[in-house]
Amino acid sequence: MASAVLNATVAGLSSTDTYFTVLEEVSKYNVQLSYPEKLWAAWYLWMQNDVLATGLMSFFMHEIVYFGRSLPWMIIDALPMFNKYKIQKEKRPTWREQFECAGLVLLSHCTVELPQIWLFHPIATYFGLDYGVPFPPLWKMALHICIFFVMEDAWHYWNHRALHYGPLYKAIHKIHHTYSAPFGLTAEYASPIEVMLLGIGTVGSPILWVSITKDLHLATMYVWIVLRLFQAIDAHSGYDFPFSLRHFLPFWCGAEHHDLHHERFIGNYASSFRWWDYCLDTEAGEEAAKARREKKLAAIKAKKAQ
Repeated sequence: MASAVLNATVAGLSSTDTYFTVLEEVSKYNVQLSYPEKLWAAWYLWMQNDVLATGLMSFFMHEIVYFGRSLPWMIIDALPMFNKYKIQKEKRPTWREQFECAGLVLLSHCTVELPQIWLFHPIATYFGLDYGVPFPPLWKMALHICIFFVMEDAWHYWNHRALHYGPLYKAIHKIHHTYSAPFGLTAEYASPIEVMLLGIGTVGSPILWVSITKDLHLATMYVWIVLRLFQAIDAHSGYDFPFSLRHFLPFWCGAEHHDLHHERFIGNYASSFRWWDYCLDTEAGEEAAKARREKKLAAIKAKKAQ
């Protein structure tokens, strides 16, 4: 981990030092760093293997965030007081369904996603990823994350739509539609091919960005992954609250948008934003169907009037 400010720290370390000893040394010689930056620097110095350090941190962060974010939705599903906010009120997942889903998702994480996580560091650093300290300014992190949301959404829309083509649906995507009324844990309940294909949008977008701009920090990547997981899990939650983001950002998909996709098995292919489905006329639901009928009737009337 190349950083001039850590040279004095490195010189004073030995392979037998504990993580907290390393953290103490980093704090002593690098007072200009924030506490999160000191924790970050100490981790890489203590591990003495950057690929392993990134791999372990990435994997455990993913598991903690994914299952940690899914847990509140499991609790909400068990409480009748929230039923008025459930989109498909007649369909509620059982505990057995949720634990079976969690087991299969965990297996997928360990067998399909773990190798990809391990390969991320050498590939991304080859293209210019920075993982040193200090971290980039918040404005730059926010800008990059907004760009990644747009890039991932485009990738997700076209590939998700392709997966609904007959042979591809049966061979790859059908497993994700096991539950017509999704719940939080089903966000990554999918075949290995689909996990890898749609995962390219999440991980590949930042790699493409850094390969062109040479400007991306791993900390930004982690914040992006956390927000993307929140978005995916919340979209599969099956609940639409008055404070849900779509009520404040009309172009945001949210659970209402994706729940219709699972219920109807067609339309609403985007992950984060509604503009692809709107512009390409792939919106699902009664309102969209009514709008299409009215558009066709207007076209027919106009043709007759000619």
